[in-house]
Amino acid sequence: MDVPSPAVSGVVEGIVDEAVIRRLLQDIGMPPGPVHVAGGKNQLRQRIGGYNHAAKHCPWIVLVDLNHEADCAPALRAAWLSAPAKHMCFRVAVREVEAWLLADRQQIATFLGVPPSKIPQTPDSLDDPKGTMVNLARRSSRKEVREDMVPRPNSGRSEGPAYASRLIEFVHRLWRPSAAESHSDSLRRCRLALLGIREVDCDV
Repeated sequence: MDVPSPAVSGVVEGIVDEAVIRRLLQDIGMPPGPVHVAGGKNQLRQRIGGYNHAAKHCPWIVLVDLNHEADCAPALRAAWLSAPAKHMCFRVAVREVEAWLLADRQQIATFLGVPPSKIPQTPDSLDDPKGTMVNLARRSSRKEVREDMVPRPNSGRSEGPAYASRLIEFVHRLWRPSAAESHSDSLRRCRLALLGIREVDCDV
């Protein structure tokens, strides 16, 4: 008799990352447990020890953006968590989770209403994936995308009022992680790491 995969709990920086983790787990057939939104990178880092302790017993995934905090993902992981627990899957989006969404070039072009040729071929190499996403939305043929995702003039914000909601909609409706991984090595590595813990037995 097949033993069902254990539920994977998670912790992320923000609500878009939560949607991404849930979609990734769904895509590879792993049931999600609770996915906690830390409300920012600093808050998540302060609690990483507790999550790592919980991962001694059952699978956990922690997802953070690389941003410009370190030169590469391995350096950030080493700085944050030098001794990951048995069931800890600590992954880093290079440089932001938006790069993983841009990596599904055909679908994000359709969603944003821009030509596929405008979507970067190698989003992991972008210095500012979020800024790229906003600039693509600025060129959108869809008025609602421009209004929701592009910041208002003089607002002082880096994104529009419904930027996160629009990206969550894209993740749920259109994003294909299995297609996107061919354009994002950090996404590919994350999916491989999750597959590696799919058959793990929880310690009780």
